[in-house]
Amino acid sequence: MALPVSIGALRGLIKEVQVSARDDKQLVVGGARELAAVMRKELGRGATGGIVRQNDDPRGAAVFVYVLGREPTPEDELALKKARRARVPIVAVAAGNIADDVTIPFVLATDVVPVPPGQGFPVEAIARVIASRLGEDAAPLAARLPVLRRAVGDVLVASFSRKCGVVAAAVFIPGADLPVLALHQVRMLLRLEQAYGLDADPRERAPELLATVAAGLGLRGVARQLLAVVPVAGWAVKGAVAYAGTRALGEAALARLEVRMPGGDGGPASTPQPAGASPAAP
Repeated sequence: MALPVSIGALRGLIKEVQVSARDDKQLVVGGARELAAVMRKELGRGATGGIVRQNDDPRGAAVFVYVLGREPTPEDELALKKARRARVPIVAVAAGNIADDVTIPFVLATDVVPVPPGQGFPVEAIARVIASRLGEDAAPLAARLPVLRRAVGDVLVASFSRKCGVVAAAVFIPGADLPVLALHQVRMLLRLEQAYGLDADPRERAPELLATVAAGLGLRGVARQLLAVVPVAGWAVKGAVAYAGTRALGEAALARLEVRMPGGDGGPASTPQPAGASPAAP
């Protein structure tokens, strides 16, 4: 049986991931000096040297994490404006007594992580916001920044599951969606492995890629059987099977990658609450 995607398409996808792996952009932490120093330490746990730096100059960064210990000042606004002009994604951490109705300039409300007074930095929540903000671009950063890996993996699995569900539901020509679904699923696998520090070497990844393609074909068979039982609203059936199947593939890949990482689970630990291990909020 012929593969649903061409060898050339797979090679191009692998090449794209390999090129992105050479991205050496850093995560830059700015803002309140003492709090930013703690944040840099928390996000840099287990990271390769130089990937996290503390500076109010965000130029050339993959993402700019800005820590506020009070309501924004003109100096804060200037630093955030620099990031906006440099087209650097911004994640703001609002620590301490900052009113809920205070607007942080140049930062979307969804990209703000509040920290109540007296509590440590919620590293997992910050990692999730970074992962959501960067999307696929977070994978090469997570490869060098272990604290981001689980959050990036969860975001990638959710994103690709939605994409596959939409494609399967929208394409009405039988079989026409299979190549697109297969590419999305292979792309998800490659990005997950990249986030966990694995090289996109075709010789090493071939068994996993073939297994992913085979699983996609199996999902197609499940969808056909369900369509025979539920002929009405076939688009919904196909979309649901594609979504659930892609999510299952992603979750299985994440479980395998977590086990392979040092320490067993590979997930980031939250900063202790509120026992003062990281004094986020004054």
